[in-house]
Amino acid sequence: MDYSKFLDESFDVKEWVNAAFRANKDSSQDQYATTLVMKLQMFIQEVNNLIEESCLQSVNNLPRVMRELEALKQEAVLLQDQMKMIKFDIQKVEQDTSQSMLTLLKLDTVKTRMKDASEALQEADNWTSLLSGLDDIYESGNVNEIAAKLVGLQQSLLILTDVPDYEERCQYLETLKNRLEALLSPQVVAAFSAHSLESAQMYVKIFTDIDRLPQLYKYYHKCHRVSLLQQWRDENRKSLEFPVLLSTFYDHLLSVCSEQVSWCSQVFAEPMGIVCELFTETLVSLEPGLPSCIQRHLEESEGVALNKLIALKKISERFANNMESALVNHSNAALTSKDVGHLAVAIYAPYQTYILQYGFLESEFLSASLDSIQLDHEEVLDSVNLLAESVGKVFSTAKQAQDRCLEFTNGCGFIMLPSTFASFFSAYVKEFRRVVVNIGEKCRVELPSFDYQDWVSFQNILKIIHTCGDLIMHTDELEHSLVSAVVGSVGKICFTESPEYAVYHNYMRQSKPSPFHDFGHLLLDKQSDREKLNDLLEQLESGKHQISLLKDVYSEMYSLSASLHQFAFDVVFAPLQQLLMSLPDFEIWQSESQAGAITTNLPAFGLTPQEYITKIGQYLMTLPQQLEPFTQEDNPALCVALKHGRLPHTLDQTDMPEQLADLWLESVANGSMRLYAEQILNIPKLSTLATQQLLIDIDYFCNVMDDLGLSSLENICNIAALLKASPEEYTHLSDSVPLRLQNRIAAIRNLSLH
Repeated sequence: MDYSKFLDESFDVKEWVNAAFRANKDSSQDQYATTLVMKLQMFIQEVNNLIEESCLQSVNNLPRVMRELEALKQEAVLLQDQMKMIKFDIQKVEQDTSQSMLTLLKLDTVKTRMKDASEALQEADNWTSLLSGLDDIYESGNVNEIAAKLVGLQQSLLILTDVPDYEERCQYLETLKNRLEALLSPQVVAAFSAHSLESAQMYVKIFTDIDRLPQLYKYYHKCHRVSLLQQWRDENRKSLEFPVLLSTFYDHLLSVCSEQVSWCSQVFAEPMGIVCELFTETLVSLEPGLPSCIQRHLEESEGVALNKLIALKKISERFANNMESALVNHSNAALTSKDVGHLAVAIYAPYQTYILQYGFLESEFLSASLDSIQLDHEEVLDSVNLLAESVGKVFSTAKQAQDRCLEFTNGCGFIMLPSTFASFFSAYVKEFRRVVVNIGEKCRVELPSFDYQDWVSFQNILKIIHTCGDLIMHTDELEHSLVSAVVGSVGKICFTESPEYAVYHNYMRQSKPSPFHDFGHLLLDKQSDREKLNDLLEQLESGKHQISLLKDVYSEMYSLSASLHQFAFDVVFAPLQQLLMSLPDFEIWQSESQAGAITTNLPAFGLTPQEYITKIGQYLMTLPQQLEPFTQEDNPALCVALKHGRLPHTLDQTDMPEQLADLWLESVANGSMRLYAEQILNIPKLSTLATQQLLIDIDYFCNVMDDLGLSSLENICNIAALLKASPEEYTHLSDSVPLRLQNRIAAIRNLSLH
């Protein structure tokens, strides 16, 4: 039996028992269980015996342990007394020898001063000896010996800082260095021009020894800068297209870069910085300069300015990337020196002015693109189709603008792109409205007669509303794409200083980008623009502020949707309005039947609804058929347009109904009922027969509403109740309706309320 399992921290009784029974398959389970229990009892007894023996042994050892503890305590007290005696001895020694130590310190100070004075006297004598014969050495032209003399003079000056004529000696030493530099300058230029490695190394040592190494760098830069500038002038004389010229010159610089970095790494301690400074000075000193060349290219060549700038910047960006690769291949160190950063700035500096103008340049491009999109046609149906086709074209143009923003500004232009989009879509919506107005004029919103019901015009307008819904849905997609582009591109070039986002930025961006990719500083010259870009990124990444980059675009789209719904309502409501506006002038309201009292007491079924109300009812009953596009389940564009537009005579569409046709039907019906109620109140007088006829008309109208599944407005119901009430019931009934309504109906019926 395996008792070791009992020592496991994760001991499971069930698992142990099951394992024990699985091991025994020969004998019966009951017999094996009895045996197992007996073994466990014996094991328990054995453990108890061991524990008892251990306890007894521990009790017997306690007196010995107590004696050892007491002895240890006595030794600790003895050690404490000895340490006190040692401390007392140390304090006594300090008191007895303090005066002697002070004397020794003073003597050491005197010794040091005497030694310094001796060295100063020696160096003063050395300065004099070094100056003797120096002119003869200069005459001999032995530059190594001259350099050695100058180094000795430098070391002497380090000691003679307190002599009265120290400044004069320093100036004299600089004069001597200038003489040596003038003597060496032709040889240095010749060595650099011929790429003489041994001579260059010798001159580096000499200029390092005399603390004139920066001057040697200047000779190197001047020597090679002259040849590079001459190459630029030669390329300009070839009358090449500027993009070709720029690309050719950049290729030449790259070939020179590989050659110079390899050579300088054998001569100078920091070859990368020296070569970068050479190219920086070259790019800044070009004649004619890059900015003027770019401006001339934009003015003289054909094509869109923004496209030409993008093409040029791609050439410069390719050069910057190749330059970065060349520098990395020749150096194991990271590209973090200031000289590398200055070179990157020099490459991209010509484009900073145009980056600031990006919004204007993009607006020009988008405006030209919008002019090329046809929206209007002589035929109404063709105009409707052109509007629908324009959605894809307009948003494709916008997506291309987003891509151009990334290409030209590397994301820096995203602070300008939303306002550019706002202007672009504002101009588009303005043209859209113009076309809709033209369509409205062709559709003749004010119809010549009720019999002319132009449902085709209404269907065309519904198609335009569908197009508006597509516009809003595409705007959502453009917003999402724009936010993703901002976070994806700007996040690589912006480094926020806000501690709130420090953890996030440290996680997402392990290190700052190469100076060649720090576009936030390379392309944006103004600190305020960089802060705007950084703020935009923080707002989008944090999600604390619900901001919309296309807020103004959405506003234009929502306003357009509202206008289109009003336009569609006007079209479908125009026939009803034409009938109802003439209601107060019907002659029947003033006439009594020739039969007098007989017709007055005529039962209700003896009267039929008038033609005007039956036409209205028939018109409303045909309306659901015309609203069939809204009954289709898969028509999100119409739903989106209606959600952000607003139908007259309906509540705010916060919760859209399942069937949009119901909302349209409600709008037209409510408008009809309101206008009907208003026109009834404009009737001057009603005869008894006219009152009965009007009640029949109203009852028919309410029945039509019921057939359409709509409830009659309270105003209509109140008017019917007041018209139906007898003079005795009128006063009691009128208490539950508005005072204006009861007074007006009483006047129409010629009833006295007193």
